[in-house]
Amino acid sequence: MPERPELTSDGRVRREVVSFVRRGSRLNAAQERAWEAHAEKYVVEVPRGARSTLADLSVRLSVPELFGNENPLIVEIGSGQGDCVAAAASSRPGENFLALEVYKPGLAQTMLHLERLGLPHNVKMLEVDAENSLPTLLGPESIREVWIFFADPWHKTKHHKRRLISPEFLRVLTHLLEPGGIIRTATDWADYAEHQHAAFEAVAAEGLLVNLHPEGPRPEGTASDPVSEAMPRVGFAPRFDGRVRTAFEKKATAAGRLVWEFAYQKA
Repeated sequence: MPERPELTSDGRVRREVVSFVRRGSRLNAAQERAWEAHAEKYVVEVPRGARSTLADLSVRLSVPELFGNENPLIVEIGSGQGDCVAAAASSRPGENFLALEVYKPGLAQTMLHLERLGLPHNVKMLEVDAENSLPTLLGPESIREVWIFFADPWHKTKHHKRRLISPEFLRVLTHLLEPGGIIRTATDWADYAEHQHAAFEAVAAEGLLVNLHPEGPRPEGTASDPVSEAMPRVGFAPRFDGRVRTAFEKKATAAGRLVWEFAYQKA
């Protein structure tokens, strides 16, 4: 079982490097209205730990109690503006969705999407650092799928340690997955795709994960960003039909970047 994040003697998380940069938390008028109207329904408030984005390590959420049912749980890490999780919750009422995002305006924007989709009841949100909070918030084998779409690529070599996708974090996620559960990722940067493939394959070599598309070809087209000679030729997932095409993705493809996807299943 993966260990909880290590703390210093004064209660801080020992790993000071995080995979995100918190932007401003100010809401626009529409987001403020949505937050006031729907935060009580959708946002799960948990006691905080050593910093504002870290849940208290003693807190454990019960998925059946949280959603009031035993339906499978899908977790999206870094849900952004909420386009994907809102659309999925609306179209898949037989599943539960948990969105983790450190950017409050993103959560408020998710509520606006949910409004337009009839305010589905099968989605909750947490304003937490998933990397350090998720391992203790949820129990083992509690998640059907984990989605991580377009995580910050942290381009500079000195910042690669900040990248969310790592063998260590994938091992934690695998522990949280139910048997046969799936981790799905997507990135629009070739360098990060190569990094993700290496991380997945390292955990697969340990017998923990299996590539669902071992012969899957590279995305079609020519990338505008550099693709190294070390980039594998196969092992990529086709476009996941549960992921909506967001304005962010459209901007990336307009700039000539390809979308690289992976899907690995718990062995």
